[in-house]
Amino acid sequence: MPFNVLDQLAALVKQEREALLSRWRQQVRHLPSARQLDVPTLNDHLPGLLDELAAALRSKSDQTIPEALGESSPPAHGLQRLQEAFDIEEVVAEYNILRACIHDLADDNGLPLQGKPFHIVNRVLDHAIGLALQTYATQRALDVQRRREEYLAFVAHDLRTPLTAISMAGRVLEMTLPERSTETMQMLKALRRSVQHLEGLVAKVLEENTNLQTEIGIKLERREFDLWPLVEALIHDLHPVAGTNSTLLINQVPDDLVVYADASLLRRVFQNLIGNALKYTPRGEVRIAAQELGAEGAVECSVGDNGAGIPEELLEKIFDKGQTDPEATGGTGLGLAIVKTFAEAHGGKVTVESKEGVGSTFRFSLPTKAHVGATTTQ
Repeated sequence: MPFNVLDQLAALVKQEREALLSRWRQQVRHLPSARQLDVPTLNDHLPGLLDELAAALRSKSDQTIPEALGESSPPAHGLQRLQEAFDIEEVVAEYNILRACIHDLADDNGLPLQGKPFHIVNRVLDHAIGLALQTYATQRALDVQRRREEYLAFVAHDLRTPLTAISMAGRVLEMTLPERSTETMQMLKALRRSVQHLEGLVAKVLEENTNLQTEIGIKLERREFDLWPLVEALIHDLHPVAGTNSTLLINQVPDDLVVYADASLLRRVFQNLIGNALKYTPRGEVRIAAQELGAEGAVECSVGDNGAGIPEELLEKIFDKGQTDPEATGGTGLGLAIVKTFAEAHGGKVTVESKEGVGSTFRFSLPTKAHVGATTTQ
């Protein structure tokens, strides 16, 4: 193949770059993830890739192609497409669409895309695909691993409250049973050892995951349900802990209030907030309440106490992952981060009001079913 064909194709790719990209965009728009992207975002690194292709054609050699592309932008392109929710097939498809557009451009201008030109075009595009997919797949695998580890850390943290309740209940039984047979004492000791073992396992999981972020992927399973029974069941489960602290748990949720939420996640939000309130209210009251905010299309839930309160300098960062009470031991700083993450996953927000020596009130909102539906369809 005469070298002047390579030079002609290189010049054509440079001169017709915008027209080539326009033709490419028209076809790429058929990919579901590309439909809503603006032109600069859709183009991403493709203009630079065409320049690299033209340079490779002018060099009349494929020996420098991997080196040239190795320092270019296909890896960044792979990460960008992952953020834009492209699936891996779409990433491959957009490069292959570009390949077809280059073939069409050559045919339209009477340049046979075979032999050396064919080899160089394929070598450049195939290498770009490989680099983009490598970073795409690696990052996606890391994201999946991070979410799994993070979820495990959150679940392990949430296990602490029921384990504490079980431990407290066992101790109460040991102290209050009027007549304890040898068999009963052995069972209670076995229960205590099992709880301590589980607490050790949970602590180990939390210790190994304290460096994780709270930006997890959460799949909500919303449904309508009465809120009062959920809170009442939690109060019943936490009664041994509250009783040990001489703290009164009060359910002020209206018995006819219906919320639209993921019941499992909502239970964990209340569990963390109530557990946190009990920790800092050794003697007093913890009030769980909720009310409809008609104008905002939401239900506002709250957990308030008359305990120790929170220092003013900690209020702004209390929901940050890893933020713990400097005077407390054994905390991981995940509890309130979980509350914030789960509340925001529902489309709500969480706030706190507190004063040292007076107490704290945590509030979070849950959009109503009608508001969630309206937001989704807009």
